[in-house]
Amino acid sequence: MTGSYSARRALIAAWSGLLLAAASSAPVSAQPKASVSLTRLDCGTFKAPRDVSGFSDSFAYSNPPKTLPFTASCYLIRHGDRFMLWDAGFAAPSDLVALPKTVVQQLAEVGVTPDKIAFVGISHYHADHTGQLPNFPDATLLIGAGDWDVVRATPPKYANADPRPFAHWISGGGKVETVAVDKDVFGDGSVVILNLPGHTPGHHGLLVRLAQTGPVLLSGDVVHFHENYETNGVPTFNTDRADSLASIDRFKDIAAHLKARVIIQHDPRDIAKLPAFPKAAQ
Repeated sequence: MTGSYSARRALIAAWSGLLLAAASSAPVSAQPKASVSLTRLDCGTFKAPRDVSGFSDSFAYSNPPKTLPFTASCYLIRHGDRFMLWDAGFAAPSDLVALPKTVVQQLAEVGVTPDKIAFVGISHYHADHTGQLPNFPDATLLIGAGDWDVVRATPPKYANADPRPFAHWISGGGKVETVAVDKDVFGDGSVVILNLPGHTPGHHGLLVRLAQTGPVLLSGDVVHFHENYETNGVPTFNTDRADSLASIDRFKDIAAHLKARVIIQHDPRDIAKLPAFPKAAQ
């Protein structure tokens, strides 16, 4: 396992670290960067603390089971006069999930209509990150190549890979860009999708560079809460343990090198590091 983990970490670093470096040093100084802002959105919260015993494949939370608040967060990135949505949350409120306002309703409060969203970046295919995706049919879908292969498979390779939110794009009705490694979304290094496989085959996170706040790292589900971040914990339901550990290492290395603000997307303690909606981090 150690050899496999080391090899995969080296491979991930070779693929995605070089791409991130290229994005960071791209020759864009001849033209000024567009102003960039980041707004956090409420995309659903479990009504009761969630049992997280399944979030450790080494039984860290099994005796007794640990519970934590568990929330889904999505993010609006404004780049000049263009907009990107990162993740799409739960589809609707339910007996288990509170969702006071949809993403579309929240965007309306800051003057953004669905047709203005140029890109929807999906960290991975799980339902708490994709539920409201169908509300943005005009957006280009940015999704990890490995995850795109999963949601198009018949039958699905994994039980928790629901292709329904992606139906518009699978049918050819919308534009898709699959992301195999890293992707510099706007071409100036300010918004970079980061290759962090392991939770799912094509899982990604997001780096947003802000003029005042500095670099912000959005985790996707590379980890789910502080305790797993601190101990390199791997959930039982991740698709690849070695890739998961390599991706956690890479995420931490990026955070250290850039002195970035880490936002673990399911942990309310981290989400609160950003201004409360409708204010945006600049």
